[in-house]
Amino acid sequence: MKSGKRRPGTERGPWIVHGEKLVYDNAWMSVREYDVTRPDGKPGQYGVMEPKNLAIGILPVFGDGTVMLVGQYRFALDCWSWELPEGGGPMDETPLDSAKRELAEETGLSAASWQEFLQLDMSNSITSERAVAFAAWDLDQGEAEPEGTEDIETRRVPFATALREALDGRIRDAFTLAMLLKADYMARHGELPEAVSRLILNPAGKDEPHGPG
Repeated sequence: MKSGKRRPGTERGPWIVHGEKLVYDNAWMSVREYDVTRPDGKPGQYGVMEPKNLAIGILPVFGDGTVMLVGQYRFALDCWSWELPEGGGPMDETPLDSAKRELAEETGLSAASWQEFLQLDMSNSITSERAVAFAAWDLDQGEAEPEGTEDIETRRVPFATALREALDGRIRDAFTLAMLLKADYMARHGELPEAVSRLILNPAGKDEPHGPG
């Protein structure tokens, strides 16, 4: 049973917002604290992290059915993480342009063919961050130009290997898991271009890692 009396404010679903304040801000994100009445009628505070970029992910598929993974140290979790290429896209830049830039920066790759295949909300209880992912194929290799905050390694593995590592816990990045699982589903149900589905489901060669090139 709800208790207390709701004060005047702005409705946000079952929450009532009475005020807000900026409590932290840097180049990548801000944190706002909201003075609220909770759904149970009691007063409370709700903190939200608001990124200043859109999360961008890329599934780069080579002509032999391998995909490129990116490895880097993640400061927040104090651990090494293997992921698909990811980054932040400015809000005034198209997601596709952001994806092309991030892929080139992290891996040196460029792609002639692109398709958006996933949108999702990231950790939606504490952040307003949203994400868009693209499949990229018809790839050419150039020189990577990572940012100063990135110390990156890359490796090529068959799509099935990346998916298996995601399912058995060796790959733990949530965005990467979502991309791999969605791509596998779409390939099996004819929702990706036939050429990409064929590479994902019936790759050439054995299920062994390739070099970074």
